[in-house]
Amino acid sequence: MLARAMKISDASDRQDYETVRRAIEYLTKKFRDQPEVEAVAAAMKTDPRHLNELFRRWCGLTPKAFLQAVTLDNAKKLLSESPNILEASYELGLSGPGRLHDLFVVHEAMSPGEWKTGGEGLEIRYGFHPSPFGTALVMVTKRGLCGLAFADPGKEGAALKDMRSRWKNARYVEDSAATADIAARIFQSERWKPDTPLRVVLIGTDFEVRVWETLLKVPLGRAATYSDVAKKIGKESAARAVGAAVGKNPISFVVPCHRIVGVSGALTGYHWGLTRKRAMLGWEQAKLIA
Repeated sequence: MLARAMKISDASDRQDYETVRRAIEYLTKKFRDQPEVEAVAAAMKTDPRHLNELFRRWCGLTPKAFLQAVTLDNAKKLLSESPNILEASYELGLSGPGRLHDLFVVHEAMSPGEWKTGGEGLEIRYGFHPSPFGTALVMVTKRGLCGLAFADPGKEGAALKDMRSRWKNARYVEDSAATADIAARIFQSERWKPDTPLRVVLIGTDFEVRVWETLLKVPLGRAATYSDVAKKIGKESAARAVGAAVGKNPISFVVPCHRIVGVSGALTGYHWGLTRKRAMLGWEQAKLIA
């Protein structure tokens, strides 16, 4: 009986997430019209009160607040606040309020040798967990969080395959119990505390790790360009290579590649979908307002 109830709950959660996902797409396309919640709810074939409740549960804010926080001009506004956001963020200090409050992340990088062997000898435990942005695939080693990906309903297997391809020779063990607390610490902002920092392990080339380390310096509620990152790592002409490294970031959201935009301020491609990128930016804006 319990197993049956859990399946029903899972199906309900998937339907709710799908409604929110479609609402986000609708708001993104119709932002110039500034639609009222009644119009959005009608398009989703639900009622405004239910849509508000779903949005608060999955995104942490109302559809109206999301519309205000996330428009195609949002990134331009964020960038206009500082001509060099990376330089400005360094002045705040590692535990300043401008960082991702910032999950208070501490990080280390695996040796180049460990990366070159494709993770041979490395054990990675993983589990799927609910998040404000759909199902989250959380992956950990004994040293800390090494992977965070997202999946739309029914696409969990594809997300796992994508992540496993990054470290082909590692040993993978499904263990949701081992990843549940990490998932909670990532998505429950009340657990973002400086005295219990989240430890992450960066597994990539030296260049990729330098890019990912730089992403950690972009504060909550702000954005930087690929060119900004390239300049910060001393590779001013390597914006394209920086873009490739950003796209390969294995620890989405925690290492905030969603805060990187094009030089014009436009939201560019995101490995886990532009809708999810917009949702993350809106969710973070809500955390700043709260």
